[in-house]
Amino acid sequence: YREALKEFTRARVPLQWAATQNNLGTALQTLGARESGTGRLEEAVAAYREALKEWTRERVPLDWAMTQNNLGNALQALGARESGTGRLEEAVAAYREALKERTRERVPLQWAMTQNNLGNALQALGERESGTGRMEEAVEAYSEALKEWTRARVPLDWAMTQNNLAGALRLIGQRRQDRAVLEQALLAIDGALEEFRKGGASYYVQIAEARRAKIVQALGR
Repeated sequence: YREALKEFTRARVPLQWAATQNNLGTALQTLGARESGTGRLEEAVAAYREALKEWTRERVPLDWAMTQNNLGNALQALGARESGTGRLEEAVAAYREALKERTRERVPLQWAMTQNNLGNALQALGERESGTGRMEEAVEAYSEALKEWTRARVPLDWAMTQNNLAGALRLIGQRRQDRAVLEQALLAIDGALEEFRKGGASYYVQIAEARRAKIVQALGR
């Protein structure tokens, strides 16, 4: 991609330049996920921000929204590795931008994906903050995602979102000492586990089982 950018210059072919910057960002983000530290993820964020200089909302709204979503993912990954909440706040802002064009009517499954990503960023913020405000926003985002990521249409995506929803509900239930919310969390995780097992997703089965154990413990069973 860096070689391509020597020819696909911003001055000569601005939209191809932006597309290549977005692809470069995705490659850097994949590398960053496999490496420790934050260097590659920082580079990914920079590449996405470059792409957005030409892939503007006015010119190419869905490409702009896709890059905002990608930017949110890179910022969220950075936020997970850093203390503080600045990167996670930026991730939330990027996802909310993406949702301005990535609407339910226009691209329902991509809309659901971004809602799920938004929920994850809000949940990560909620874990670092007191109270339940961010967690409640996360639950709202996951609930939106589930309107299109249905069990019948995309069972594993549905299960992933149910798993995420269960995590947010568990924290709300524990912080409020609300058994009804914890029961909702248990219901969500059981649905997720059923689909993960059916789909042979053993890695996610382990994650969901660990989450279920925490919910059961919180319920005092």
